[in-house]
Amino acid sequence: MQCTVREIVGENAITLDDGQGVYDQIEAALSAGEVVELDFSGVAVFASPFFNAAIGQLLRDHSAGDLNRLLRTTGLNSAGYDVLRRVIENAKRYYASPDYREAQGRVLRELAEAD
Repeated sequence: MQCTVREIVGENAITLDDGQGVYDQIEAALSAGEVVELDFSGVAVFASPFFNAAIGQLLRDHSAGDLNRLLRTTGLNSAGYDVLRRVIENAKRYYASPDYREAQGRVLRELAEAD
């Protein structure tokens, strides 16, 4: 399956909603064991919320090994690749450790209460 990200989000891959749109397009194919190619050609701006929703949450239900085997990215510029790499590392840690998830949730709740 090929997914052209620009057709879904335009030139800017920034928001959680945009990332969720990509996730919704690819998750069923990945769960069925299909190879998915995400084509980022024409996308110029990337942000971690987009990648958290589009790819990071895939690590909740798929192993890193399965994603390495099934998910391909093309047309991703170096800035986008750097953001994606950080998001994947953070997602691996987040989904691998219930203690880490709880600690992160506690910090976020405390920050929200401080506002």
